[in-house]
Amino acid sequence: MTVKTDKRGSIGILTIDRPEARNAIDGEAARGIEQALDAFEQDDDVHGVVVTATGETFCAGADLKAAMSDPFSLVTERGGFAGIVKRHFDKTLVAAINGRALGGGFEIALSCHLVVAAESAQFGLPEVKRGLVAGAGGMFRVAQRLPLAIALELVMTGDPITASRAAELGLVNRVVPDGEVVDRAVELAQAVAANGPLAVRLSRQVVQDARRMSDAEGWARTNQVVGELQASEDFKEGIMAFLEKREPQWTGR
Repeated sequence: MTVKTDKRGSIGILTIDRPEARNAIDGEAARGIEQALDAFEQDDDVHGVVVTATGETFCAGADLKAAMSDPFSLVTERGGFAGIVKRHFDKTLVAAINGRALGGGFEIALSCHLVVAAESAQFGLPEVKRGLVAGAGGMFRVAQRLPLAIALELVMTGDPITASRAAELGLVNRVVPDGEVVDRAVELAQAVAANGPLAVRLSRQVVQDARRMSDAEGWARTNQVVGELQASEDFKEGIMAFLEKREPQWTGR
C-alpha cells in the first residue's frame, strides 16, 4: 500500500508512503489518497485530517514514469490530481510538510486549509524547468495567496523557497522542528476540532471566497451565514455551555 491511515482521537492521519520514489504520485497513490479521504469523510468520529508523508521528502509531485505511460491514472474523478487537489472536503485538512513539497507536492499542500512545515521543508513549482506548467492548481493558488511579484517568481523560475520564507509570505501557519511536524499538525487540527463544526465550516467558506467578493457581497454572505448559524442546534448549545460553564457538546447541526 502506498497510503497509510491512522487516527489520534478525532483527527485522522493520511500518510503517503512511497519514500523510495520521494513519495511521487502514481495511480495507486492517487486512488489511495481518495479512498482514505472518503473513509475519513464518512467517519463521524473524525473531525479533521492531517496529510503527511514518510521519509525526508513530503512529495516530489507526479511520478513522471507513471505520467508518461498513463497520465490519467494520476487523476481521480472526485479529487483530480492525487485524489485531493480538486476535492471539496468539509472537515479541516492540515498539511504536515516533512521535507520538500515540489510540483504536485506543493499543490497538495495548497489544497489543504492549513499548513505546518518542518524547518527543513521547501516549497516549489519547478515544472517550467522541464517545459511544463503547474497544472494541478499551483499557478492560480499561489496567485491567490501571494503578492503577484512573488507568485510570478515562483512559477517562472521554478526555484524553491524555504519553510521560513514560506511562513513570512503567509503560505505556512507554523514552522516546527523536523521531528515534531505531525504532532504539531495534529494539535492544530485538534484546536479547530474543539470548536463548533458548523461555525468553522461556514466561516472557512466565507474567508476562502472573500478575495472574490465586493464589500456588498461580503456583507450579504455574512448575513446569510449568521442567519443559518442562528437557526442551528450548535448555536444554542454554544450559548448554553457558556452560561452553564461547561464544555459544549457539538452536533454539527
